[in-house]
Amino acid sequence: MNETRDLKTQENREVESQGRSDTYLRPAVDIFEDANGITMMADLPGVSSDRLNIEVDRNTLAIEGQVSFDMPKDMEALYADVRATRYQRSFTLSNELDTEAIKAEMKDGVLTLNVPKRAEHQPRRIEVQGA
Repeated sequence: MNETRDLKTQENREVESQGRSDTYLRPAVDIFEDANGITMMADLPGVSSDRLNIEVDRNTLAIEGQVSFDMPKDMEALYADVRATRYQRSFTLSNELDTEAIKAEMKDGVLTLNVPKRAEHQPRRIEVQGA
C-alpha cells in the first residue's frame, strides 16, 4: 500500500461524531453469509466484554465499545498513536434475519456475532413420498 492510501484508510477509520467533541474509531468488520444466516467479526482491540454495548433497534444493529488503558501508577502518556478510545459502528440488517436470536462472543479483541435467518427463510429439505 502506498503512503497516501494508508493515510486515507486511517482517516476513514477515525471519525469525529457530529455535534460532539469526542472522536471514535470505526472498527473493521468481516461479514460472512451462509444458508443459516450471517456471521460478523469486528476487531475491537482493548475492549473488554463489560465495556461493550450491542443494541438492536428494529433492523439496525449498533456496536459500541470503550477501550480501557491500564496505566501504571504515577505515570502519564507523553505520546499516543490512538487518540480515540471508543469504537462505534452500525449496520442495517435484512428483514429475513432473526434479530431476537443474535448470539455474541468476545475473544482476544474480536467480537463475533451470529445472526440467524428467520425459520421461514432458512432452507429446508422436502421429503418425497413415493410408491
